[in-house]
Parts: sequence; structure tokens; C-alpha cells
Amino acid sequence: MRIEKIINNNIISARDDKGIELVAMGKGIGFGRRAGEEVEESKIEKVFRLENIDDTEYFKSLLASLPIEFVRLSNQIISYAKETLGFELNSNIYLGLTDHINFAIERQKKGMVFSNALHDEIKLFYPNEYLVGKHALYLIENQTGCLLPEDEAASIALHIVNAELDSEISTTFVITKMMREMMEIIEEKMELTQKAEYPRDVLIANIKYLAKRLISEEPLRGREDALLYQFVKENYPEESVLIDRVNQYIEKAYQCSMTEEEKLYLVLNVKRVNDLYER
Repeated sequence: MRIEKIINNNIISARDDKGIELVAMGKGIGFGRRAGEEVEESKIEKVFRLENIDDTEYFKSLLASLPIEFVRLSNQIISYAKETLGFELNSNIYLGLTDHINFAIERQKKGMVFSNALHDEIKLFYPNEYLVGKHALYLIENQTGCLLPEDEAASIALHIVNAELDSEISTTFVITKMMREMMEIIEEKMELTQKAEYPRDVLIANIKYLAKRLISEEPLRGREDALLYQFVKENYPEESVLIDRVNQYIEKAYQCSMTEEEKLYLVLNVKRVNDLYER
């Protein structure tokens, strides 16, 4: 690996044997070095492959402007998330999360505290990612001395979810908001929250998958089964009317609509939740 450009003492731009542009990070990796020289392998802490990062110039300028401790901290959080969750994450999380942590610490030092409007929803819908966010707050306090508010655990979790879904952060936010609103309609009508042993996680799994498909993708259409649709509507009229109401809401609020197959599956899922509670 040869140095192409010295970004600062701790960050260099380089190219591998195949000519792919890389950014290598390490304390003192660029100090006293010149373009064209071989990279000191012993000083490399992290290599970023820029072919997997959307805005490479912004990424390089961001790395150059931040203390290496923040970049290292972000990398620790992402590595912990990958190990804990068992998911691959879109490489753009390095850019988004590092920028977010830097901004959050700056705001905290200035006494500017902002709440996360979807804190409770993120904690409910993405519990494992939220726990990663909580661990991130511990790492941030331990390494910078800055104690961020608990809402930041949800914000960090949202960045992780965004990297899992490989979508824009704004899209992930909308998906989460849609999930909350769909859950509210269903729970209110079925009076589910009044049932102490209501198996919420069963419904959440279905709503999460459906909301992602509705917002991010074209809904999948399978083979229609008119007899099954008719059977469900006749035998589960309350649940069928409810899901039609949910669909009408998302049509108005988000300009998208469930297929008949998706509505059928959600009706059966709501019915299953009721049945599980009744046992």
C-alpha cells in the first residue's frame, strides 16, 4: 500500500495493489511521510475502502477535521454493533456516526440538549440496537468525559438501523414513525394495551417488515387467492375492518398502500396475537 496523499498526521489517502483508493487511520501514520512512500503497516489502526462510501471527499475532509480519538471511538462502536448484532453494516455509517458523535459532544458542551422525538419507538422496535446505543454512551463518557443524555442512545441506534437497512437516515426515521402510527391504530381498536400479557413482539415483527417494504420498496405481489381473502373477511370481520382502516391511513399519510396479500397477512397476524393472549 503506497501513500497517495497526507491528509494529516493521523490520516492518509492511499491505493492498494488493485488501484482502489483507501483511507488509512493510525496515530502518527502520516507524520514526516511523503506521497509515493510505502505505508507503515504497524501504524495502521483502521482502513476505509472508499469504493463503499458514497461521499468520499466529504468523508476525507470529515476525518481530517476531527480528533483521531473521535474517529477511533466511532470505529469501536461500529465494531461492537457488528459483533453484537451479527449484521453487516453499510460503510457510510462511519461517516454519519462519526459526524453525529462530534456534533452531539459539541452541543452537550455548549449546554444545547435536544430530545429524540422517536426515543420510545426506537427503544421498542429496535431493542438490540438501542442497547448498542447505550453501550456507545458508556464508551463516549469513558473516553471523552462527556455524559450524553439517554436520548442519544436512540439517535445512535437509529444510525445503526439505517446502516442495517442500507437506506437514508430520513427514510429510517419515516419507517419508524409509520410503525408507531400503525401500532397505535391497531392497539387502540383492539384494546391490546389493556391486556397485561399482550405479546407485543409478535405484532412488532410483522409491522416492522411491512413498513420497510412500503416505504423502501415496491410491495411484493404473490399469487392472489380470492377464496382465502373471502374466508378471512367473513370469519375475521373485526380484524379485516381494522386493517382496512390502517391501510386507509397510510394511503393518506404516506401515499402508499398494502396489497391484498399484505392486508391478509396482517389480519391473520392480529388474529394470532389475540389468540395467543386468550390462551
